[in-house]
This record gives sequence, C-alpha cells and structure tokens, in this order.
Amino acid sequence: MRGFWPLFKRELFAFFVTPLAWVLVCVFLLVQGLHFFVLVEQLSAQVVAGGDMSPVSAFFGNTVLLYLILFLLVPAMTMRLFAEERRSGTAEGLLTAPVSTAAVVLAKYLSVLVVYVIMWAPTSLYLVILRRTGALDLHVALASYLGVLLVGAAYLSLGLLMSAMTKSQFLSLVLTAMVILVLFLLGVGELVARPGTTIHAVCTHVSVWAAMSDFSSGIVDSRRLVFYGTLTVVPLYFTVRVVDAWRWG
Repeated sequence: MRGFWPLFKRELFAFFVTPLAWVLVCVFLLVQGLHFFVLVEQLSAQVVAGGDMSPVSAFFGNTVLLYLILFLLVPAMTMRLFAEERRSGTAEGLLTAPVSTAAVVLAKYLSVLVVYVIMWAPTSLYLVILRRTGALDLHVALASYLGVLLVGAAYLSLGLLMSAMTKSQFLSLVLTAMVILVLFLLGVGELVARPGTTIHAVCTHVSVWAAMSDFSSGIVDSRRLVFYGTLTVVPLYFTVRVVDAWRWG
C-alpha cells in the first residue's frame, strides 16, 4: 500500500493538534475516573454486605456509562476524517497523489484506532490499584479490554464510512450516532423479545451489552469475535469503494 506510513503519521499528528482531541481525552478520562471511583465505593459496601461482583466485571459489563461514552466519543472522533477533507477541498489533492485508496482509508482508520487505544491506556492504572488490593482477575481484565477494543474498532469503522459519505462533519456525527444507537436498540431487543425465537437470538447476537457482559466475565466467544470483526471489515470495504467513487468521478 503506497504512501501508508506518511499518511498514518499525518493523521495521527493532525488529531492531536486540534483542541477537540484534548477535550475528548480529558472528558473521557474524567468520566471514567469518576465511574471507577463510584464503582469501588459501591462494591466496597457490597463486600461488607456479602456481595461478590468483581470491580472489573462491574466496570466493563454492568453499567450504561461505558456505552454512553462510546455513543458520544466515537462520532466526535470520526466526523472529521473524510468530511473535513471534502469540505476544505484537500481530498482532491490527496486522491490525485500516487497513493492507493486502501492506504488512504487504512491510514485514517488506524490513526483514529490508535488514538482510541491511547485514550483507554491510562485506565490500566485502575488494574494496578485493584492488583494491590488483591481484587484483580487478570484473565477477566484482558478479556474485558479485548471487548472494548473490538467494539470500539467496529464503531470507528462505521464512523469512518459515515464520514466518507458526506461533506458535513455535523451530518457525519449525527449519522454515526444514529447507526450506533440503532445497534444498541437492536441489542436491547433481547430484553423484550420472547426467548427461543429468532428475533431474540438475533438481538442477543447484536447486543453490545450481552457481548461486554461475556467479555467482562472472562468469556471470549468466537461468535463475538466474528461479528465485531465483520462489523469492522465490511464498513472499511465500503469506505474504500466510496472513496474510489470520488477518485474516478
């Protein structure tokens, strides 16, 4: 893929020179820090009362805050990737350069995925704190972070596709948020659909809540890996096709 590394470094640098990036990082870490503090306080009281839920399981699989963060964070991270290039007119110069379309798409995608990983990296300090108290199951922690990575990778891929389909950052943000919301609502359908039916099976398979409940329990289901892998690769493929459509008019 010609020109991948220069584009990747350019996109990564461009993200961190914008005030929005630092605002997102600060808000994310502040919310997660408060989230962790509140959970530890609550679980400490539950231990005294005889509860047995682990902090890692509670942090990753039993709170709506995780999904709210993804719902607000991903659209804001991906909205500018292609939409801003098209609005400012720099997309034409980029696509007429001797760079393959796949390299352009993957450079933008991997740069935002790296930023996503960097944002989550400081939360590993929570594991150090839990380790010092003896309340850490390393297998569960690694499975939970794998779940966060897979879900985030899929949502970022969808956001990249939405950004490629419009010249407006705001419209890209709205479309990405709507797609994520639809997926979340489909997953919620497992709570209302009758167990044993096809609809219930589909909703359970799509449900990010069910997926993170599995991962935060240390369960790495191959069906989850295939689903989120597909939800990552397919939007990337269509993004390449959309960008090719610009390139060839």
